[in-house]
Amino acid sequence: MNAALALIAVVPVRDGILPAGGLEAISEAHGTALLIGSGCPVAVESVRGVARRVFTVEVADPSPAVLGRVAAEAIRQSLPDHSVVVPASPDGRDLAPHLALALGRPLHSGAIEIRADEVRLARQGGLAIAPVRVDGPFVATLQPGIRGVDAVADATLEYTALTNTTPTAGHSVMSVEVRPPDASTMDLAEAPRIVGGGAGLDSGERFAMLADVAAALDASMGVTRVITDRGWATHERQIGTTGVVVDPQLYIAFGISGAVQHTSGLGQPAHIISVNTDPHCPMMQMADLAIVADANQVLAALAHDVAVVSQS
Repeated sequence: MNAALALIAVVPVRDGILPAGGLEAISEAHGTALLIGSGCPVAVESVRGVARRVFTVEVADPSPAVLGRVAAEAIRQSLPDHSVVVPASPDGRDLAPHLALALGRPLHSGAIEIRADEVRLARQGGLAIAPVRVDGPFVATLQPGIRGVDAVADATLEYTALTNTTPTAGHSVMSVEVRPPDASTMDLAEAPRIVGGGAGLDSGERFAMLADVAAALDASMGVTRVITDRGWATHERQIGTTGVVVDPQLYIAFGISGAVQHTSGLGQPAHIISVNTDPHCPMMQMADLAIVADANQVLAALAHDVAVVSQS
């Protein structure tokens, strides 16, 4: 990324927690960020060592339209000439079009790299890259898990808490309640725990078992590309370079050998458990706990235990 381009990362925050790709967006913006949402002072602590200059705006209403208008006003007041990079998390993807509209700027979705004169966008599920020329301030969403996070050498952080002065009148939608996500249907990019299945599982029925086990662990189900090609799972469950880039705290892999197309989309899980008959496959080498066993038998035993517990 060319340092001559002035960028600010706009990162939506929920209860002090940054979304997937939040730190990467801040790194892409050379450490300048606007944190907006709820619990921003708590979120500031999580960006130390990555951010150099941080603005925060506390907003009670998490709706994308309100966040977009508030963020736009904060940018106009603080850094009006800066282009904006937003993490392409679910909240970020919702926020970006409202922010672009409020600022009157073009929106470039699915960026993998932002240069001084162009934004490079992922297309066709990551199989193609489309360069888009830019000649003025814009808003872009950055794909999580693509660029990594840069640590700053100087730990000093310049922190400014801004006051929300944007009127909220005129919106017919209001937030009544924010419910916790359903792990079985939530976006994989946001899932803190994922149970994955690969070619080592021998039938479509195994993935019904996998979904049951995942639900019992309050985890999301993920799969490799070969499974979606067989029609045993939908594409939004596919992890990897041609699927979803994830970054869970826990990843449990059943019958996944660990091809680079899959592992490059895993981010940096804090813990990996792998079940496979091949002790030397890449996924087993990556694992904190490697279980040499038939993934089908282990999964069936776990699914049986889940069924027994649910009936008791």
